[in-house]
Amino acid sequence: MAIEVRIPTILRSYTGGAKTVDGAGESINDLLTDLDGKFPGLRGRLVTEEGGLHRFVNVYVNDEDVRFLGALDAKLADGDTVTILPAVAGGAFAFAAMAALSTAR
Repeated sequence: MAIEVRIPTILRSYTGGAKTVDGAGESINDLLTDLDGKFPGLRGRLVTEEGGLHRFVNVYVNDEDVRFLGALDAKLADGDTVTILPAVAGGAFAFAAMAALSTAR
């Protein structure tokens, strides 16, 4: 099952600069686990320690917000496109703040 994942600029350091990567999984959770195996650390930038999506991250399956499709349990099909976007309010600053906090521990 091939899923195209569009990666925002702020996270491309995890993907070697790639704008899009291929992943696999029956759900967003499975896909993120697959991607983390290929690009270590990526999942941690998107999912909280409690297991939910970070508030400042928007994830879309074929232009539909996953928060309305079951969040991490949202189902995927072969050929779907998943887009990861930083939230407009806070956006890149929130990623930078999160990075600073995670390295300060």
